[in-house]
Amino acid sequence: MPSPDAVEIYQLYARVCKALADPKRLQIINELRDGPRPAGELAAALGISQANASQHLAILRDRGVVSTRREGTHAYYALTSDKVVQAVDLLFEFMIERRPVTPGPAVS
Repeated sequence: MPSPDAVEIYQLYARVCKALADPKRLQIINELRDGPRPAGELAAALGISQANASQHLAILRDRGVVSTRREGTHAYYALTSDKVVQAVDLLFEFMIERRPVTPGPAVS
């Protein structure tokens, strides 16, 4: 039986993985890889409403993936750790390796 500390870590791990299990949230993480961005700019980059972006950002913030700071009327979001990008990139590479290869047209 896992220790209480291990159980807590696995629960946290599952919560973070659930936060990453959405394409828009993965796109947000990608948009933040080069530094903090305002919520409105993230929404525009993803082609979604600011309200929808805010919902996704709230989930990422709740899970500790992003942090926020206010500057005047703007809320700027940033990744809490570069390790988030490393983890997402590693999973992306894993998915690319596992993606089925579609046969192309026959070459004569």
